[in-house]
Formats: sequence, structure tokens, C-alpha cells
Amino acid sequence: MSTDPVQVDRISGQTTTGHEWDGIRELNTPLPRWWLWLFYLTIAFSFAYWIVYPAWPLASSYTAGLFGYTNRGRVAEELAAGQAARMQAAAGLETATLAQIAADPKLTEIALAEGKAAFGDNCTPCHGSGGQGQRGYPNLTAGRWLWGGTLDQIHGTITHGIRADDPDTRASAMPSFGKDGILKPEEVREVANYVRTLGGLEPEQGVDVAAGKKIFADNCSACHGEDGKGNIDMGAPNLTTKVWQYGSDISDLIYTITYARNSVMPAWGKRLDPVTIKSLAVYVHSLGGGT
Repeated sequence: MSTDPVQVDRISGQTTTGHEWDGIRELNTPLPRWWLWLFYLTIAFSFAYWIVYPAWPLASSYTAGLFGYTNRGRVAEELAAGQAARMQAAAGLETATLAQIAADPKLTEIALAEGKAAFGDNCTPCHGSGGQGQRGYPNLTAGRWLWGGTLDQIHGTITHGIRADDPDTRASAMPSFGKDGILKPEEVREVANYVRTLGGLEPEQGVDVAAGKKIFADNCSACHGEDGKGNIDMGAPNLTTKVWQYGSDISDLIYTITYARNSVMPAWGKRLDPVTIKSLAVYVHSLGGGT
């Protein structure tokens, strides 16, 4: 490339920039006037935007702008409007009891809609989108309830949680029979095999199930009952229903008996308003046809 004095191109009549590449001279063609004005307009618009909307960063904040508009503020306004509309639609739920809601088809319809939305926002990560549960989290569609399946019982469980930071939480604790040395490893295996038979499952070959039954009677029947049908007052599972929260394989049962499974459910009464709690109770009750 070479740099020559500015010349006029004899073909186009346009001046050159003075740059030349392999005998080809660069024309000094100006940008279209409309394009330049549009470019200047964008510059002016950007300055106006900086003034009108929040834009300039400060030491610990930012300029609010003449309009004081923020996306966060707009979202907050929309949420507030949605909450107001929701509360207006659900006004009857606030004063109605659970029994009154269940007896009123209109209130039930509203509660089910509200509860389904709240369930999707708060409960599906553990219990699944349809309440079918997953390993370690109860199946709410099976009609089997550790702490009872009436509307009032479900409402209490949702409100106060299970082993949660709440003075009225559902509280129970299964001992770690193997870890704490209450039972020997062979005794754990024997009682695990007996528990499988309560659910109609086959025990391992060569294991003394009769011994497991005695171990169960001595250590487990106080909570689960002599027949293994559980106790909702203590949150003790019914072991005869073939609904196994942590699995029914012998290895699963041995682990449960050895180390215990004392999981925690939040006390939603500290996070959700009373209307939402009522609606959730109605919705969850509808999933399992609680008794």
C-alpha cells in the first residue's frame, strides 16, 4: 500500500483518500446523508435515555432517571396487582373454615385453583408436579398419610411442617437401630426381612424371619403397631401397604433400620399466607382422597 496526494478519479469524478493498493485507489465516498442523520439521532437518543431512565452507576447505587422507571419496580407493581386480584377472587376463603370450603362448590373450585398454583410454586420440587412423590418424598396420590389425611390434619402438616423449626411441628424420631448399637447387624437383617413380609414381599433365603418378628415386636411395634399398620399420631408408616417412601429392597430397609430416615418438611405457615395454606390443604386432600 502506498499513500499519494489526494486526487480526483477520472472515471467517477470522486476524490480519493490518497491510499492505493496494487494500483487501485480508494475513493473518498461520503456516507449517505440519511444514514448520517440516523446515526446522529441514535446518539441523541442515547443521551436522552441516560437522563430519563436509570443508567449512570454511582458508588453504591445508580441514577434513578427522570422517570424513575425500573424493570424491578414494574414487576413489583404487576405482582401486587396480581395479588390484589387473587385476594379479591379468594376473599371468601379467608373467613371460611375448611369444612365450609369443602361444602361450598364455588369456594372449593377457587381453593383448588389457588392450591394447584401454590403447589406448583412450592411443592413440586419434592413431591412432583402431580404429587406422585419420589424417593424420600411422600406420594400424595396414594391415599396413605403418615400424619393423617383429613383436611384438618393435612392443614396442620402444611402449616407446621415435619421436624421443622416450629413449636407445633410434627415431630417423631425413628432410632438408628444399627448405628447406635441397639441391634446387631444380623438382627437388623432379620427384622428387615420380616418387614418385607408385612408388605407381601418375599424375604431372603435362609434368614430367620421368626426371629425378625420377635425383634419387631420388641423394638418396632410401639410405633408401627403389632400388625405393622402404623400410627398417624406418631407419624409411623403403615408397613403393610406396599407404599415405600425409601424403597422396599432389602438393602433399602437395612439402611433405614440401621441409620433411620428422619427427613424434614418446612413449616409453610411461616412462608405462606393463611388463604394459600387453606387452598393447599384442599388441593392436596383432593390428590389422595384423604380420609
